[in-house]
This record gives sequence, structure tokens and C-alpha cells, in this order.
Amino acid sequence: MKISGFSFVRNAIKYDYPIVESINSILPIVDEFVIAVGQSEDSTLELIRSINSPKIQIFETVWDETQREGGKVLAIETNKAFSRINKESDWAFYIQADEILHEKYYSNIIDSMKRNLNRIEIDGLLFDYKHFYGSYDYVGESYRWYRKEIRIIRNDKSIYSYKDAQGFRKSQNQKLKVAPANAEIYHYGWVKHPKHQQLKQENFNKLWHDDAWIDKNVVNADEFDYTNIDSLKLFEGSHPGVMMNRINRINWNFEHDISIKQYSGKEKIKRLVEKITGHRIGEYKNYILID
Repeated sequence: MKISGFSFVRNAIKYDYPIVESINSILPIVDEFVIAVGQSEDSTLELIRSINSPKIQIFETVWDETQREGGKVLAIETNKAFSRINKESDWAFYIQADEILHEKYYSNIIDSMKRNLNRIEIDGLLFDYKHFYGSYDYVGESYRWYRKEIRIIRNDKSIYSYKDAQGFRKSQNQKLKVAPANAEIYHYGWVKHPKHQQLKQENFNKLWHDDAWIDKNVVNADEFDYTNIDSLKLFEGSHPGVMMNRINRINWNFEHDISIKQYSGKEKIKRLVEKITGHRIGEYKNYILID
């Protein structure tokens, strides 16, 4: 069984993406890692080269800035990387520049890939998600955070990155049939110095909206305001080993009263229904789960 990893990145230093940690978190379980490095305003290319692993295959790209609506350019860059993985690979492990895999899940993931290798109806593997916010001590727990997404797919070129690269679909816009990976992705996209977070928000929204929308909806500030959040809970557990140096270097403070819950009226109703029935109304599911 052969496994390829793949991703894309641009301006990782400017926006403080943990891309080195991201790549290193899955290197032990892949045979190669293909990374599309977009033309950057910083030394992102040198940063990726500094990982210095024979498994890493780097190629340089130029982002098409005309494809900004709905985050389409992110899917385009994802597909560029996927198209370059080894033809002999059975599985392709996709990980974004702010996502990390905990080493405690390595055996679960390998077992799941082996178990589903010959199940031709299975297109990929589904991961649970933990979304950190503000600091490494808090995770989001409101319904605004997606709970699951596909991160391992078959090396099948009828599969493509969907919309803004959050997930995948296959020819004729079909949802993928997936099995559980029995593992969790740690998403650190909302944990960085407030200055870097503000820069990221200003830049990232440009990939979804036009300049008029940006001027109207993105606050012009020196630092991002982390306090405007509906609901958080304390993180219980350990962080991935590859993240410990970054966590130890944290240079800002964020504290939140977890007793404060600012749910919308719709979410309050949805939570009540879920409590009674076990079903979460209206949850986004870009997949068909098959046990």
C-alpha cells in the first residue's frame, strides 16, 4: 500500500501558517509529500526546502487572482498538487497549511486505509475536527465549526477539490462515499498573534469577495479582536508533538470566560432538538458516510 501526501501554501511566513509542522505531522505515514508553493511575498519556498526530507516534492505555482470568488483558487491549487502525486499510490492524504495530525492517530489511520483498500465503494476517509481558537487552550464548540471532513482520498483523478478546498467531490458533482478514519485533525487556523490573524483575515477574504465587500465587512485594525466569539470550551488533552516548539513560543495572551454562551436563536433551537433527538439540524455534510 502506497500513500502520498499533498498540499499547497503561499505566504506562510507573512501569515504565520504552521506549514512546517503540518507537513511533518504526516510525513511518517506517507511515502511522498507533494507541495504546491505559490509565488510568495516572503521566504515560503526556502522554508519548505528547509524541511530537508527526501519525501518532499516541491513545485512552484502562480495563483490565478481572477479566480477569487468563493475561494475557487484554493481548490485549483489543491488540484494542481493532487495531479502530481505518484501514479502508483493507493491513497492521497490532503492536509492544509494550518492543520496538524496528532501522532497518536497514526496506527488508526493506517489500519483504516488497509481495511478499506479493497472496498471499491469507498472513495475516501472521514476525519473528526478540533478547531482551536484564540490560544492553544480553547476550542470552538458552537455550530459554526464543521465537525467532520474528508482528508484521505483514493488516487482517482475523477475526484477533485470542491469549491474552496474544504472537501472533495467526484465526476458529475457526486459526494464521496467515505469510511471513518478513526482520527482527528487539529485545526490551528484561528490561533496566531492578533497582528498575523488580522493580516490573514484581510487577505483571505479577498479570495471570496470583491473589494467593495472587503471595505464594508472587514474591520480595518492593527490586531484581530478574538473576544468576539460565541462559545468556547477548554481543551483537554495533548497537542501534537510537532507543535510543542511553536506553542512554547506563544507571545500573546488570550483568556475567555467559557461560561459565556452567545448562541443565536436558531442555534438554541437546534441544540434543543439535538439534545432530544440526537440529530443536528442542517449540518453541512459534503460526504456519504458508510460504516
